[in-house]
Amino acid sequence: MQEWVVNSVIVKGTKINDRYQIIKTLGEGGMANVYLANDTILDRMVAVKVLRGDLANDEKFVRRFQREALSASSLSHPNIVEMYDVGEDDGQYYIVMEYVDGKTLKQVLKQRGHLSVTEVVDIMLQVTDGLAHAHDAYIIHRDIKPQNIMILPNGMIKITDFGVSTALNSTQLTQTNSVMGTVHYLPPEQASGKGSTIRSDIYSMGIMMYELLTGLVPYKGDTAVEIALKHLKEPLPSVRKVNPNIPQSIENVIIKATAKNPKNRYKDSREMHDDLKTALDESRENEERYVYKYPENDLDETKALDKELENVKKQQAVEEKKKAKKIEEETKKENKKQNKLLIILASIFTGLVLLLTIGISLYFNKSKVKNVVIPDVSNKAPVDASNQLTDLGFEVVTEYKYIASDTIEEGKVVKTSPEIGSKRKYGQKITLYISSGEGAYVVEDFTGENYLVAKGKIEAQCQCNVIVEYEKVKEEDKIKEDTVIKTEPPAGESSKYGSQIKIFIPQVEYKYPDFTKYSISELEEFVSKHELKLEYKYQEDLNKPEGTIIKQSRAKDSVVTPGATLVITVTTKPEESTDDGVVVEE
Repeated sequence: MQEWVVNSVIVKGTKINDRYQIIKTLGEGGMANVYLANDTILDRMVAVKVLRGDLANDEKFVRRFQREALSASSLSHPNIVEMYDVGEDDGQYYIVMEYVDGKTLKQVLKQRGHLSVTEVVDIMLQVTDGLAHAHDAYIIHRDIKPQNIMILPNGMIKITDFGVSTALNSTQLTQTNSVMGTVHYLPPEQASGKGSTIRSDIYSMGIMMYELLTGLVPYKGDTAVEIALKHLKEPLPSVRKVNPNIPQSIENVIIKATAKNPKNRYKDSREMHDDLKTALDESRENEERYVYKYPENDLDETKALDKELENVKKQQAVEEKKKAKKIEEETKKENKKQNKLLIILASIFTGLVLLLTIGISLYFNKSKVKNVVIPDVSNKAPVDASNQLTDLGFEVVTEYKYIASDTIEEGKVVKTSPEIGSKRKYGQKITLYISSGEGAYVVEDFTGENYLVAKGKIEAQCQCNVIVEYEKVKEEDKIKEDTVIKTEPPAGESSKYGSQIKIFIPQVEYKYPDFTKYSISELEEFVSKHELKLEYKYQEDLNKPEGTIIKQSRAKDSVVTPGATLVITVTTKPEESTDDGVVVEE
């Protein structure tokens, strides 16, 4: 049998189980590596996840993994990554999944920091819909987190790692180094050693929703045990303290989903889905903060983790003492050896000079040999070109670049960087340029479409550098936020593959109204919405009711600037006097 694993990483161009030909690495993790492969039987691109070697040696885990993965393969939903195959080849256990050409939500967060409320609601509606389908089949994910949620260029969400996450769950807390990313989303019942239910996934969804809105995880710590304890003991920080612009109705969804007592959570994903559908409705603008029906804290549940945390700290202290003692002992030994070393060094100095001379000579001779000509791999399939270059000692960049070509068939290599025929040393990184076919990219009409969806489509279709810019629009234009106003070049015009394309989204220009027609409550709502500083002045007036707005420092129809000071003059009753001139106050 052909050896297809070197240091737990699969060699490019070879086949798994004589069927799945590896094209490139998509990702590497502590539990598994993921590869893009061609299913040579069905002629389709797939993602192949190969489990880590030490997990493959755990018979109990393997049995569970196979059982759970096969169970998950029965799921069929547009928001769940489809699982095609589960198998073993030469001691390596793998699963074959639908290939999703997108980014994880974790990658999106790293790029943007956090997402808008409307984006998060759209994402969570899809996640809850997908999980509802899984829960109907009595399948619990157990590891919902941004790393396991993919977003496609068209905005569609795909939940991945069903089966894998389930099988891994049994030993998570014992592998503290490998679960730091997962423990941030760990339900309290799992942290305390209890079993998982449908409501466990709901808790993880709530934590993920918190992170999507803020860019932060609510609980942090130095160890997995420490973070798990916070999930059990500490109340969830208010998402509105991080971002006051988040509606209370949205925070209420998070509060209910992340209740420590499962009884206080949504009973299932569909209930959470239905709540999210109306969360941004006008009828819920003045919603009160959600209050739990059942007691939240059960401190008895934390005893085991408290003890484990104490043991961790004690062990750390012991290790530090051992390190300090070892350093002290090594220092003493080093001092004793120092004199002897000086004598030895003096005696071999001449030999070292000779060896250095020989080494330099060998280095330069070897350097001359390292220069290799980059062969002509044009018009070849990327896999064949990669194999040829790799055999010569070059490193091929896994992310291909695409350019238009009138002479090279679509999908074949056009050129390389550095260029074909140039001489480069062993280990040089080579980038392959793949033909995208004839002509240039014609810009679509994205007007009114979500800018993230448009950006994803352009990047996928022409490998262009997409820049998002703001363009001021008037409030009365009523252009929806986060939507495309126009592109540059405009719709219908062509652009070279790999060129720069600008997307323009609205920056609404708000104007001051005539506040004399406003009530005090309407005024203060306007001030809060536009982040203004409000000052009041008072003027006596017998002809108008007390509290009537009569003047404003900012002219009607002037542009609103956040942070500006707005002075409002309000009527007040005149002071009444007695006959003896004493002022009487009500």
